[in-house]
Amino acid sequence: MDRDDLADLFSYFGPVSLQRMFSGYGIAADGVNFAMSLRTGIILRVDDQTVGRFEAEGAKPFQYRTRNRTVVVNSYRHLPERLYDDPEELAVWAREAVGAAQRAKAKKKSRKPGDVILMPAGPAGKTRNMKRKKPATAKRGKPVPRKTLRKKASRKKS
Repeated sequence: MDRDDLADLFSYFGPVSLQRMFSGYGIAADGVNFAMSLRTGIILRVDDQTVGRFEAEGAKPFQYRTRNRTVVVNSYRHLPERLYDDPEELAVWAREAVGAAQRAKAKKKSRKPGDVILMPAGPAGKTRNMKRKKPATAKRGKPVPRKTLRKKASRKKS
């Protein structure tokens, strides 16, 4: 879809901003990206509150293929086909997607540096604790210049 088609499709929803993204456009409103328009169609943001409606329509999660595997992004779902012909109902779904994007943004902001984040299970089936690393510091708590860190690393290799 081109810019004009997307503007027509979202006309009942209201003004949207489009940014070039991958093979299509990122679609934003109210300061949040809530959808994507790619070669495969339009993909809307979902969360626990809205995913049931998409599942009831048979909407598949967004996925893409890398060199080694297929990545499934469960926080985005394909727009049901019937909504391409019904801009009024699409506006309702788009508003829900904006709400899901705003909730995700608020949740992301509530995290603090140093919080432990549980990552999904790896190949061994274990969850991993990921703690954000703090920058290297000298004895008095001042940051160490990167140049000094590189020198120390090169000395260790020798």
